[in-house]
Amino acid sequence: MTENNDNKKFLLRYSGLAAQFIAGIAVTVFIGLKADGWLHISIPLFVWFLPLLIITGMIIKIYKETSKKK
Repeated sequence: MTENNDNKKFLLRYSGLAAQFIAGIAVTVFIGLKADGWLHISIPLFVWFLPLLIITGMIIKIYKETSKKK
């Protein structure tokens, strides 16, 4: 029984991290599109830069959460 509960906790933990990762990228791409349109930038600067920041931050967060010593 405990192995099944551990597997559920493991699945919920990592599916939650994946959902945060996807939602963060989607939100920053949307904000980047709006910012590039508002500033009339011909190069999609914010569409590239904002998701890159989120990806970097999320990788650091995932690394810290998954490498915790018990």
